[in-house]
Amino acid sequence: MNGFSLAWRSVIRKPIKSVLLFVTVFTISLLLLSGMSSGKATIQMQDHTRQAVGAGLLLEENEADRHRRIDKLSEQLAHNEGSLGGYHQEKVIINGVESWRTWTDNFFETLLVEDIEKIADTEGIADYNITTVTTAARPVDFVRIEDVDVDQYNDIGGVSLVGNKDMSMDSNFLSGNAFITDGRMIREDEKDVCVISAELADKNQLDIGCSIRFGNCRNKEDSMTYEAQVVGIYQVNQPIVPYMFGDTYRSENIIFTDLDFPEKVDGKAGDPLYEKAYFKIADVNEYETVKIRVMGADIAWERYDLIDNNGNMNTLSANFNEMEKYSNILVGVISGASLIILFLIFQFWMKSRNREIGIMLSMGTSKIRILAQVMTEALMIAALAVLISFLAAPGVSGLTADYLVEQQIQNVKEQELMNEGKVAFSYEKSEQNVVGVRAEITSGMLMQDASGIALLIIISVCVSYFAILKKNPKDILQEL
Repeated sequence: MNGFSLAWRSVIRKPIKSVLLFVTVFTISLLLLSGMSSGKATIQMQDHTRQAVGAGLLLEENEADRHRRIDKLSEQLAHNEGSLGGYHQEKVIINGVESWRTWTDNFFETLLVEDIEKIADTEGIADYNITTVTTAARPVDFVRIEDVDVDQYNDIGGVSLVGNKDMSMDSNFLSGNAFITDGRMIREDEKDVCVISAELADKNQLDIGCSIRFGNCRNKEDSMTYEAQVVGIYQVNQPIVPYMFGDTYRSENIIFTDLDFPEKVDGKAGDPLYEKAYFKIADVNEYETVKIRVMGADIAWERYDLIDNNGNMNTLSANFNEMEKYSNILVGVISGASLIILFLIFQFWMKSRNREIGIMLSMGTSKIRILAQVMTEALMIAALAVLISFLAAPGVSGLTADYLVEQQIQNVKEQELMNEGKVAFSYEKSEQNVVGVRAEITSGMLMQDASGIALLIIISVCVSYFAILKKNPKDILQEL
């Protein structure tokens, strides 16, 4: 009778021990799969503040991934001054105390044009727009709108430039909040043109066709100025909410320009900083289909948030606070606890089989063969438990992911409550609600789960049986 047959007979001959191992391995497999899938789950969120408008999709930078990239580059530079991937750090002395100054440049912060173009090439996308970050500029031959009752000492004394590839798809105009009262919008192929607010036009007696000049707002000693021709005047129904504090960024001082103009005025020509991209869906009836196609584009999705026209945003759980970190900790704890539990189970097996092992050794059966038979028994039971766990894993993984997300939300709310009144925000905070969690079990996770459990079984069996297999048959039988 071969070793496999002996192992199978032993499994069915001792059902209680077999069932105990089966239930244990089944539970361990489910927990491991749940932990791994939760770390890579897709969380659908609804963002009520940064909501895209119309039949389109909005692409923005993911803030959590930004911090993660900064941490990674900082670790690579270690405690050295230098620059890497658009991240910079240098040592400074302040009041005799050594400190570090860190900053990022446009190369690090901007949305990647190649990624935007890949999405724009997706079937079902009719057109797209790119919008620059709001850029402060120094007014040269005109005056801005200011609140006379506010001390302007801490304000940089500028106006805001917002560049667009296609101004008609700027979120302010798509929503209908902003509209042209005189002239027209900027055409995609135009350069050095702008659209100003009605308040700014009235204050400076500016008309369509006039030219206004801008300088670098952060370096007032820079004498270089840039001229833009006014092609349109706009008005708003409600003031545009500024993302930064000060009259520089107030609604009336926002000036829309062509896509390249802000970077030139900021002294960074050829080094743009794109804040968001909007993609127009050709057929509203195919909205969900096109959205799925877009999400299949071959880009580094962890860098971005993709927001649909309802404000729904799909993001990896790795970007949802520190859920991936907690999932990895969960997998580690499960693995450690599983090793201990399996070791105790096989210790129980060993004590109940002392007589059997002693007799087999007396009959001349090699220790390696006995170990191989026990290992075969354990792996047979484990294989069946793991296969059945694969069927139950999707449902359990979804419940685990939901639980971890709820814990994350609760932690964030508690932290915000603790900081209430301590932190002042100069803009309206983005309100995000989780509306769905999808945890998928991939083939890679199944392979990792199966190989991990097999490794735990092998280690546990070897450690448990080492003490008895090093004894001779006489000692084993005398102990009985």
